[in-house]
Amino acid sequence: MDDGKPTGPQAKWWSRPTAARPGRDEPQDAQPESPAPTDHPPAPAPAEGPRPTDTAAHPAAPAPTPAPGQDPHSSLPTGPPLHEPDAYSTPPYGGPGPWAPAPPVQRPTPAHGTPVPPQAAPAPQPQATAPQPQATSVPPQAAPLPQPQAASIPPQAPQPSSQWLQYDPWGAPGQPLTQVGPPAGREPGRRKNRRGGAFAGMLLLALVASGIGGGVGAYVERTGGLTTVELPQASHGNGDRAPESVAGIAASALPSVVTLHVSGTAESGTGTGFVLDGRGHILTNNHVVAPAGSSGDITVTFSTGETAAAELVGKDSGYDLAVVRVKGVLGLKPLPLGNSDNVQVGDPVVAIGAPFDLSNTVTSGIISAKQRPITAGGEKGDGSDISYVDALQTDAPINPGNSGGPLVDTQAHVIGINSAIRAADSGRGAERGGQSGSIGLGFAIPINQGKRVAEELINTGKATHPVIGVTLDMKFTGDGAKVGTKGAGDGPAVTKDGPAAKAGIRSGDVITEVQGQRVHSGEELIVKIRAHRPGDRLELRLTRGGKEMSVTLTLGSASGT
Repeated sequence: MDDGKPTGPQAKWWSRPTAARPGRDEPQDAQPESPAPTDHPPAPAPAEGPRPTDTAAHPAAPAPTPAPGQDPHSSLPTGPPLHEPDAYSTPPYGGPGPWAPAPPVQRPTPAHGTPVPPQAAPAPQPQATAPQPQATSVPPQAAPLPQPQAASIPPQAPQPSSQWLQYDPWGAPGQPLTQVGPPAGREPGRRKNRRGGAFAGMLLLALVASGIGGGVGAYVERTGGLTTVELPQASHGNGDRAPESVAGIAASALPSVVTLHVSGTAESGTGTGFVLDGRGHILTNNHVVAPAGSSGDITVTFSTGETAAAELVGKDSGYDLAVVRVKGVLGLKPLPLGNSDNVQVGDPVVAIGAPFDLSNTVTSGIISAKQRPITAGGEKGDGSDISYVDALQTDAPINPGNSGGPLVDTQAHVIGINSAIRAADSGRGAERGGQSGSIGLGFAIPINQGKRVAEELINTGKATHPVIGVTLDMKFTGDGAKVGTKGAGDGPAVTKDGPAAKAGIRSGDVITEVQGQRVHSGEELIVKIRAHRPGDRLELRLTRGGKEMSVTLTLGSASGT
């Protein structure tokens, strides 16, 4: 072993100034000229005290070079190095000898340091050299040596003993020395990994716990607690309802109401009807079956869901009524017919039908008005499809698809056939089968009129219309119905030997009342006339040349279409 002096240029090692030794420089090729053995025995390291400077955190700063033979940290002379020169020229003079293991990397310690365990106290060293300003890390080739425990030493106290136990380049400035590294046999890197794994596990556990807590919180918020919630509920009843209630009326009438699906070569449609008798006759509107024409199909669906094909028995466009018949269906339940003359304004009513093909739909309302003269149809343009109805007005919701369905009273007796609605977007009167929804203005053909027409259609296939034998001026804008000047085919406006001619009515007369009811237009006169049967005697009031007069006539009969 040589004298321990470096043989080549010395590489700089990073350092930082300390509170105990401000302004100290990194040595640059500093070599001791003469070794000086120490005369003092090694002093025991105190357990507490200020900590030497950590040279790992601050940049290098220049400092004066120590005098030969003088320790830069103490007034004691220094001795010669006790090891061979470092091949890598690690300052200050190579790696430490076997008596002074290099301190390992460690984490920062608390402000007052960590007490040194008694069993780990270092043994006294026979001799030690003063440390140089810089410390070196252990070369990769150096085998791991026993780890001594360092204790803090006052900055100015002379320390001839093991100086490596005082030196902690990784400690915070002014902090006391701490235990050096992990216990023997453990590697710092593995300890760090274990701590990192423990931290990751704790983080994962926290995430799982937060997820479980959030789920439990959401469940508690939704259910109000962790216990089973049972809400109070009424016991099961027998389902019976009073016969005069809407539910009682619907339960009684629904089995007799059917839905009709009609298809023809050019169009199709949906409507409603109701059973008239056990032979399979069903009453509905003419405009419901009109799309079938003479060769179309008519299918009837009952409230139970059963279906059957139907055939047309007869129809009449002037009354907007038709009768179809199903065969081979057993258990039919006819719907009882009431008397529309007994109906009063304000009476409760229930409408049943299939609005927009929603079968077995029930709505309720009241009778809003009676003897409301309406006309519907007229799509053909020649007037052959116009119907004249002295209708019952109701506010029970009626929509497209309700046509032909029954309007029943509180006894579930039919008092009208739902036929028309006033559409909010038309302004031209009641629009039969229009696609606008209900606005509370629905109209039904009185069942007294429907009964007579249905009987005629079943018995003869045609219906008769009551007539007075005149041609009306439909362009007259005054009050009342004016008899025209010419009839069909330029014939007379008053039919020869007809009911009007026999009663003395002349061309140009203005009819103002029928059976005491005011008439304001030609349409209203037709409606009032058709509300009666052929052969009925009517009293009319009219104006001729500014004079009023009354006449009585007997209604004639004409075949419908």
